[in-house]
Amino acid sequence: QVQLVESGGGLVQPGGSLRLSCAASRSIFFRYTMAWYRQAPGKQREGVATITSGARVNYADSVKGRFTISRDNANNTLYLQMNSLEAEATAVYYCNTEPAIKAYWGKGTQVTVSS
Repeated sequence: QVQLVESGGGLVQPGGSLRLSCAASRSIFFRYTMAWYRQAPGKQREGVATITSGARVNYADSVKGRFTISRDNANNTLYLQMNSLEAEATAVYYCNTEPAIKAYWGKGTQVTVSS
C-alpha cells in the first residue's frame, strides 16, 4: 500500500517562504510523474506543479517564478519550495502522481498565509 505523507506547512506572513515535503512509503518516484496539488477553502483542488522522473518541471501560471518543485528519488521524497507567498496560497497542499491516483491521496498539509 503506497502512502504519501505531506509535511512542512504552517502559518507564514505574506512574502514569506515555506518548504513542503512529501514522503512516499515505497519507491514510486522512479516510475511516475509527481505533482503538488492544493485545495483552498470553498474551491476545487488544483494542480500547482509537476515533475517528471527525468526532472522536467511545469508550473501553474499563478506560482511560476515563486515555487520550485524538486524530487529526491533515492529517498522517495518530493519537495515544494514556496517563496513570496501571498494570501491566495492559503490552502491544504497535497502530493500525488500526475495524473492523480485516487488511492494515493494523503491528508495534506495546511499552509496559511496571513499577517
